[in-house]
Amino acid sequence: MMHTSIDVTAPDFAQEEYIHTLRHGAIPSEKALRAILSIPYREKALVEQVRSTATEVMEREVGNLVYYRGIVEFSNICTQDCRYCGIRRSNTHVSSRYLLDEEEIVESALWCAERGYGSVVLQSGERRDEAFIGLVERIVKTIKERSRSTELPDGVGITLSVGEQTLETYRRFYNAGAHRYLLRIETSNPELFSAIHPPEQRFETRLQALHDLRKAGFQVGTGVMIGIPGQSIDMLARDILFFRDIDVDMIGMGPYITHPDTPMAVQGMMEKEALLHLSLLMIAATRLALPDANIAATTALQALVPDGRERGLRFGANVTMPNITPLRVRKAYRLYKDKPCMNERKEACEACLAGRIASTGRSVGLNAWGDSPRFFKRKFPIE
Repeated sequence: MMHTSIDVTAPDFAQEEYIHTLRHGAIPSEKALRAILSIPYREKALVEQVRSTATEVMEREVGNLVYYRGIVEFSNICTQDCRYCGIRRSNTHVSSRYLLDEEEIVESALWCAERGYGSVVLQSGERRDEAFIGLVERIVKTIKERSRSTELPDGVGITLSVGEQTLETYRRFYNAGAHRYLLRIETSNPELFSAIHPPEQRFETRLQALHDLRKAGFQVGTGVMIGIPGQSIDMLARDILFFRDIDVDMIGMGPYITHPDTPMAVQGMMEKEALLHLSLLMIAATRLALPDANIAATTALQALVPDGRERGLRFGANVTMPNITPLRVRKAYRLYKDKPCMNERKEACEACLAGRIASTGRSVGLNAWGDSPRFFKRKFPIE
């Protein structure tokens, strides 16, 4: 089933003018963002202008390198019940619920460091019990201690993505050695947020968690799903303004792809070509609005077309996340259908991804954390 809730308008005279001004450093307004996101797929020349402008801005503000974040999905046990997610607590069809052994998590992260990845992402379902919090704290400390080397004197960079926690918990994670945290808002529209989450999960709580992450010292990342049933171009434009208003350092967003064992599956999803087109325009428009932020070409893009991640990089993304999760559990961490790389060994993934990046004419930033310039401009203002 396909839904068609996101309408696009025909291009107007202002779109090309907006693109021209954005290329020269103008701050995009909501109207300009709507115009860019409304460009139809058939308007190839306008799409190319957006893509090339986003690339120019990216190269000027964050450089041309692509940074790896080796992702370790270390547990699919989740206390939350998001209506779109394949590992939601009510999904009894998950093949198995797992929590990797501490040493296996550490070894996966060390493998990344040895291969020059520079950074890892430790991601899991959401838990707030002390056993889980203590586990994450210990793992982060161990990885930092054991990953120090000549190439990485401060150890591998660590991003956490383990959901909403308290400010105290965030401070524990930060003090243990993690320095980036990804917590997606999924949509900045409170009504749409409520529609895709159960009543106990509140927009205000998610927003407070993002503010608490900043207080704890983290480089803060968030993001949205693109193509949610009931979403509009106006909502997506405001999502980008939301990123800018709360001043995030990194953004991970991707297409909404249904999972068959979720309540939202009956609502369907956008047609793949239209969804990919809109997702790429979102990456480009976000790059124009937050020129110095890190933006990921997410794996979900590759679920739409085989070269989806490369296309994301061509539209202004500068980060990508090879999957380092052990093969024996990888299929149990399926957030949406058709998730790619389910059977690919991490060595094969590394070679494949290097080739994909090379095909875009760019190089990998090895042995570097690849932090967001936006964060350092905020912390140490440039006169």
